[in-house]
Amino acid sequence: MEETADDALVERAQAGDANAFAELAGRLHERVYHTILGMTRSPEDADDLTQDAFMAAYRSLKSFRRKSSFYTWVHRIAVNLTLNHLKKKDRERGRTPYDDGKAVLDGPGAAASAPGNGETGRELAARLEAAIGQLKPVYKAAFNLVVYEGMSHARAAEVLGCSEKTVSWRMHKARKMLQARLQPYLTEARDAM
Repeated sequence: MEETADDALVERAQAGDANAFAELAGRLHERVYHTILGMTRSPEDADDLTQDAFMAAYRSLKSFRRKSSFYTWVHRIAVNLTLNHLKKKDRERGRTPYDDGKAVLDGPGAAASAPGNGETGRELAARLEAAIGQLKPVYKAAFNLVVYEGMSHARAAEVLGCSEKTVSWRMHKARKMLQARLQPYLTEARDAM
């Protein structure tokens, strides 16, 4: 039902109705913002990139051919802008990944994925978020879309513009890297029990 309503709004927006585009953007803003926030770990960058993504979508609206849903198309724009932003930041920082030490656990699905209760759970959550923040952008993008956004590998592949097998491989690699980064902490926690 929502995609049918989106299709009608897309038609109106492509015909020049700015209010129709504003409604589409309003429907997707929160989801796009949280996708970008999960990748950047910076609310300021997420605000800027979300605005940039919608501006780019608006400028390119006439070229949207509806081969995918409007949601997927906007997410692809947002993810590509964010990947470019992260690559530029990595180059500027001499390949040192951005990490401000803040745990971002307020995105979609975060409550369900926050491990444990109490101090140990909070510490593990903070270490997990730090480890996710250290992933290369392509792995971070796949991980955030699948884990925090709850997308299937097929849907994430549409957003990322790659094959489903590539998303599966990136998820496998991301999990392996996270496991390796968290292993010392998990061993330490197990030994303390």
